[in-house]
Amino acid sequence: MTKIERLLHEYETHIRLPWQKGLAGAQKVIFVVYDKADELKLRARIEEFEIATKAAGHSWTLCDLTDSFPHWMAAIDYRDSYFESPDDIEGLMPQFVTQIISDIATVLTDGSQDETRVVALTGVACLFGFAHVSEIVKGIAPHVQGRLVVFFPGEHEGNNYRLLDARDGWNYLAVPIKVSNGI
Repeated sequence: MTKIERLLHEYETHIRLPWQKGLAGAQKVIFVVYDKADELKLRARIEEFEIATKAAGHSWTLCDLTDSFPHWMAAIDYRDSYFESPDDIEGLMPQFVTQIISDIATVLTDGSQDETRVVALTGVACLFGFAHVSEIVKGIAPHVQGRLVVFFPGEHEGNNYRLLDARDGWNYLAVPIKVSNGI
């Protein structure tokens, strides 16, 4: 069984469990943690996670953040001047984070969302260098009605998450789903 198959099995097992009601948004967040080298393999099989979710009686909405930065940057009137002086882009990052949070919050609160829906975030690795996943999750957590599943290429130890194994992690109390080395 491959690592992605084992991860899918762990996800299936967890998503089938009865969902506790009355949780705060931050308690409804699930991180599916996998090795950054398996990003393309996981993405190729993302539909299997959707199938598992639906088989467990939940609906599914996929929110892919892969192209969020280029789309946001393309909408900026003075983008060409920022490309001439890339260091100036850093000053725009709070606006980018605000936009990402707003976009995801819109998905989380649209009329089709309810307490049985899973909203899945993919492409968080593409935010690296532009935004921190921890800041985005913190900003959208209050809007989670069902469950928010973040497909997270990195590491998890204790309550500490590290995106792409490349920066200091942050402590977050999301439910981690991962494949242990011993399986």
